[in-house]
Amino acid sequence: MKQLFLLGLSLILFTSCQEQQTRYTQQSPEIDTVKQHIANYNAMDYSDMSHMADSSKTYFNSKKDFMTKSDLADYHKANDANYSSREFLKEDQEFEMVVTDDGETWVNCWLDWRGTMKESGKVIDIPVHLTYQFVDGKIVREVGMWDPTEVVLDLQATAMAKQEMEAADDMSESDTEDM
Repeated sequence: MKQLFLLGLSLILFTSCQEQQTRYTQQSPEIDTVKQHIANYNAMDYSDMSHMADSSKTYFNSKKDFMTKSDLADYHKANDANYSSREFLKEDQEFEMVVTDDGETWVNCWLDWRGTMKESGKVIDIPVHLTYQFVDGKIVREVGMWDPTEVVLDLQATAMAKQEMEAADDMSESDTEDM
């Protein structure tokens, strides 16, 4: 009986001393990778995507439509044309890494994005949630969610104003020709 008790105590002691896998942290190499990814975005430097797996998929405001690693730089460059400046603000950034029950590693971040529209000069602030899945130290999936309404409305208003100006110019030219 005494041996059984000592065996049980030894087993409990042994299992309690084993190192547990970190399931949640706010400091990790994966978080550092995401911070560098965001710094590259802020610098408009899309040349180094080595932290992303070649097969990575990026979903922005969509659960179905994704971009490949090579599509991502083109997407950002096309959007950058709409802004005189844009960046994720450095204050109030939150990062966490979690390991799910299924063993998946994800980094979540909550950021504030600010952009100044090139045509109108309007400054727009948008809260953004980004999450990244990692496999073998590389990003294999990126998901971003935010409300783009203010940007879309500003772009539409600018396009409408341009059309109205062009129509007014066309009418002025035709009035001049009629004289």
